Amino acid sequence: MVTRRQLLEAGIAGGVIDRRLAQGRLKPLFRGVYLVGPLLLPIAREMAACLACGPSAVVSHRTAATLWGMVERRSSREIHVSVRKGHPRRPDIVIHRSKSLRSDETTVHDHVPITTPARTIYDLARNEHSRVLERAVSEAVAAGLMTSREISGLLRRYAGRPGGLPLREILGSRGPRFTRSEAEMRFLGLLERARLPVPLVNARVAGYEVDFHWPADRLVAEVDGFAYHSSRPAFERDRIRDGDLSAAGLRVVRITWRQLVDEPLAVAARLGACLSPVAIGRVRQRGPR
Repeated sequence: MVTRRQLLEAGIAGGVIDRRLAQGRLKPLFRGVYLVGPLLLPIAREMAACLACGPSAVVSHRTAATLWGMVERRSSREIHVSVRKGHPRRPDIVIHRSKSLRSDETTVHDHVPITTPARTIYDLARNEHSRVLERAVSEAVAAGLMTSREISGLLRRYAGRPGGLPLREILGSRGPRFTRSEAEMRFLGLLERARLPVPLVNARVAGYEVDFHWPADRLVAEVDGFAYHSSRPAFERDRIRDGDLSAAGLRVVRITWRQLVDEPLAVAARLGACLSPVAIGRVRQRGPR
């Protein structure tokens, strides 16, 4: 990709640029930003958006979270870009003006200027639903993109600004729920709707990391996604794991993706029968979450 200004600075006349545009040898992505060659790479529009918004521009917010793999890509064509100085509006580009954006809060990922994972999370906290934010934090920490200490540092740096409160709640004593699959996300939603006690998520128990753990009831729930539990070796490992957990005095409940999708009420009833009536009563006395 190249900008019109870069071509002019390289000595290519404006008329030559216009002829190449008419011939299709240059393809406009944004005003004044062109694709050279026939192939549009997956990150081409993000790179082009940065070029369109000037040398200080970096991909940020939801777009940055997508490139880092923290959230799923949306069907929307909008690209979020942060700039340190004001810049004219452009179609399909959401421009965030941030004088506070520091050099240690930006980096380069796959050749694209972008906010660091920690700064991306901080920006998300001001614009996204708490569930999206919690999942993004979980994915970022689980993938080793950042640590909770980095986020805490940004919270201290920007104390009192919007976005701090939801992040502090996620980074509190319980920490983020490391939901690593859509099955686990669906499971957490089911617990909320059924008003069942919230478990520890991805906790270490008897030498294993389990999906969900209710310590007081010595109950473990494992949510089996087909991609991770369909092979014979995986099946055998699961049986050994379940045996070790049972030997440690724990009850293990396995729930499949199909059960979560097709039989959620049966799953909730099964879990409710395993959990302490006292704990369930406390949750329901508090009312809906």
